[in-house]
Amino acid sequence: MPRNDDPNDHKGLIREAYRIDGITLPECRSIFLDWALSLPEGRDQRQALSDLHAIYAKDEADHPMTQVLTEGLQSAQAPKRRGGWRSRNR
Repeated sequence: MPRNDDPNDHKGLIREAYRIDGITLPECRSIFLDWALSLPEGRDQRQALSDLHAIYAKDEADHPMTQVLTEGLQSAQAPKRRGGWRSRNR
């Protein structure tokens, strides 16, 4: 799958995962974690994830990495409690 260098995946971890035949969900989750930890300081993780999801979701909907990106995006957008994002505005 030819792709240009994506500024949201500067180490190419996600891009490489899409090139691996027979990759499993646990492997994809590990790659996703490595990607999240490798983002440059100050980079908005939710925005980077949203951008990557938009790039791959329509072309690679059946790939396990797309499922992991979708799960991550849903988790990032979900309201958090206990010191995290508020579920409603005050």
